[in-house]
Amino acid sequence: MEKIFENKVAIVTGGSFGIGRAASIAFADRGAKVMVVDCIENQETLQLINSSGGDATFYKCDVSKATQVKAMVEKAVAVYGRVDYAFNNAGIEGESGQTHECTEENWEHTLDVNLNGVWFCMKYEILQMLKQGKGVIVNTASIAGLVGFKGLPAYVASKHGIIGLTKTAALEFAKQNIRVNAVCPGVIKTPMLDRLTGKKKEAEKQFADLEPIGRLGEPEDVANAVIFLCSDSASFITGDAIAVDGGWIAQ
Repeated sequence: MEKIFENKVAIVTGGSFGIGRAASIAFADRGAKVMVVDCIENQETLQLINSSGGDATFYKCDVSKATQVKAMVEKAVAVYGRVDYAFNNAGIEGESGQTHECTEENWEHTLDVNLNGVWFCMKYEILQMLKQGKGVIVNTASIAGLVGFKGLPAYVASKHGIIGLTKTAALEFAKQNIRVNAVCPGVIKTPMLDRLTGKKKEAEKQFADLEPIGRLGEPEDVANAVIFLCSDSASFITGDAIAVDGGWIAQ
């Protein structure tokens, strides 16, 4: 595989599982040094990268805590010297329930992780990228950031917020060589989907049947979009929210 990110450094939050793991491996396969970040102490992503000749470091961080995020970026710079790419992917689905049933605790926790977490990451990543004179940020939103979904008010609000934040930062730093985009995954085979379906094949099939493309997404489908957005091939793309959803929202 062509080492298009050789001597570059990437941060991936939510890197222990699913989309974050696939993106971490994809960055490493293309030559990047990767800071794999998660709130769960899990070395498997790290081992997969390093055993294949890549260079990765694990860092435990709760992205809803600004002090921890600041320390995360500082650690990446201390270990690798810079931050060229940041994939702000960490997120939770929160609890299901209609708007009037959503508890204040669920609302606050979901937005703390999903929206505040992305903002904290961007805040400190951008400060570092300004020092360097360039950088690329990709945030994980969702198709739930583009359309509404019944029963997930906090999640939907957080993902809509990520897209707004992405567009704002893209405009603010467009002339300072920092690009900011978002990916909006559809239904992807991840631990989050497993929690929603209970790993029941029938439930998975119901989701797959809703996909115009005829299948569930794989984490690698989203990782490929992230790699493209970080590459020079996407040098004229900023402020966009790209659906990686098998055609879901086109219906």
